[in-house]
Amino acid sequence: MLLTSVIIVLREVLEAALLISILSALSAAHGISRGWIGWALACGMASAIGLGFGIDTVSNWFDGVGQEVSSACLQFAIYLAIVVLLLLLGTPAGTEKRSTGVLSIVMAAIVALAITREGFEILVYIFGFAGILKQLLVVLVGSAIGAGIGISIGALIYYLLRSMPHTPSHYVSLFLLILVAAGLVSQAALLLIQADWLPAQLPVWDSSSVIAEDSVTGQLLYALVGYEATPSAIQAGFYFGGALLMLMVSAGSAFRRRLQRNSTRETA
Repeated sequence: MLLTSVIIVLREVLEAALLISILSALSAAHGISRGWIGWALACGMASAIGLGFGIDTVSNWFDGVGQEVSSACLQFAIYLAIVVLLLLLGTPAGTEKRSTGVLSIVMAAIVALAITREGFEILVYIFGFAGILKQLLVVLVGSAIGAGIGISIGALIYYLLRSMPHTPSHYVSLFLLILVAAGLVSQAALLLIQADWLPAQLPVWDSSSVIAEDSVTGQLLYALVGYEATPSAIQAGFYFGGALLMLMVSAGSAFRRRLQRNSTRETA
């Protein structure tokens, strides 16, 4: 039970920690005040607690699959917010003046939605042991350990990004965002399959013999790239389609800004 709690909470916390660390590094690199982080965390935690205490009501939505559908909607919302962010951060800073207010709002929205989604899942897991004191204590200890590991990994990634030169750090951050976002839409597709909103399919491959999903490595890859050992064709399509869309958005934004920069130079 202890190890299970560590792994489950680690997976949930790590997803949010990755987004926070990447966005914090981008904020610092682009000279944006990170005051938005506190507001985003507070809003996300409040929303997660509200949904957690209303789990019975949420679960009854959409003919009994409200938890799956609401979680999927939150993940799609995070994905769309990251797409907007990529439109704003298509090239390294310094090419043109950006509205820090808009960037702060978008980053805060991403973090708040991520905290809401992951916090809700953690609370639902812990509430499942609310009537069993002995197991609840073990779950709480395991949850604390998992949360500590996830936060530590997030902090490590932040400092690694900050230690890199500006331009490589910018592009590595964008690449990590694309991986995380693609994983989110793939996970959302799985939730909709579980809710019978999408058809169930046989897996297109099985990599569990190489990397088990419930292993530490599997959970790390789940948080970073949405790793699934036995994905269906729909999940794979959402993953690669989501990643491709974001790559196209990022590349298109970079190309447009490069044209604008060249046009400005020619005019000058």
